[in-house]
This record gives sequence, C-alpha cells and structure tokens, in this order.
Amino acid sequence: MATKIRLQRHGKKGKPFYYIVVADARAPRDGRFIERLGSYNPNTNPATIDINFDKTLEWVNTGAQPTDTCRAILSYKGVLYKKHLEGGVKKGALTEEQAAAKFAEWTEQKDGKITGKKTSLLSAKDEARKAALAAEAKKKEEKAAAIAAKNAPVAEDVAEEEAPAEEAAAETDAAESAE
Repeated sequence: MATKIRLQRHGKKGKPFYYIVVADARAPRDGRFIERLGSYNPNTNPATIDINFDKTLEWVNTGAQPTDTCRAILSYKGVLYKKHLEGGVKKGALTEEQAAAKFAEWTEQKDGKITGKKTSLLSAKDEARKAALAAEAKKKEEKAAAIAAKNAPVAEDVAEEEAPAEEAAAETDAAESAE
C-alpha cells in the first residue's frame, strides 16, 4: 500500500486550516487517513506549523511520500534534513554526534530567522500604529485650525465695524477743522 503525507483541508471558506496526515494514496483528500501528524495554519504570519517530529521522521524513513506542499513544510521544520543526516550516519560519512551537532546548529539558525521575522513584523506593526496616530493628531490639529478660522472672521467683523466708526469720527474731525 502506497502511503502519502499530505494535507487534509478544514476551516471556513477563505480561511483554510490543514491537518498533516498520512493516508493511503487512493483515499480522497479529506477522507480516511492512517495517522494525523500535525497541523498547518497558513492564515497567520508566519504560518503556524505544529508537527510530531518523531512520528513524521518515522513515516518518512518508512517510505511515505510527502506531497509538494508537505515536502516544503517538512523541509521547513527540518524533518527532511534530519533524514538526510541519518543517511550520512548509515553510510559512515558522519558520526552520530556530528549529525546531532549539525542539526542543532541548523535549528538554532532557523529559530533565529523565525524570531527575526516575528520581531520585524511587530516593529512594522508598531511603526504603522505610530504613523496612524501621528496622522490622526495632524488631522485633529487641521480640524481645530479650521474651526478657529471659521470662528475668527466673527472677531474680525467686530474689528472692521469698529474701524469704520473710527474712520467716520476722523472724517468729522477733519470736516470740523476744515470749516
């Protein structure tokens, strides 16, 4: 019986959520499966992948063929790299300790990349929030200035009314002195 490691779709329309399963190659996509290995949620950034590493490695070593997407997921999590290192140990190219050291170094680098991406996303989110607050404050100031400008002509009208009265008084003074 040919087994495949593949995704089983769940979730709402437009919001997919997948289980990573081992199934007979002849079974339908969302049909019967042999074992559930984990889950994959592409809706989050970065995508959330939760797998049982040991079970998955066991199935890959047994001969279960991952689909293209599952191959990318298993590669991302290091299952295929671990299989590669175990093959090197079997051939005698590496010792068990060397393989373990290489895998530990690879996982540290991978974790560093993931945390770097998460922090950059958080900082970008904070920058966007600060920019939105600054834009909102600027808009508020513009609105306040517009309201002040709308109310200011009323004060200018009062000043303009006083000015003609002063001009009229000046004209009467000029007329009296001319007589």
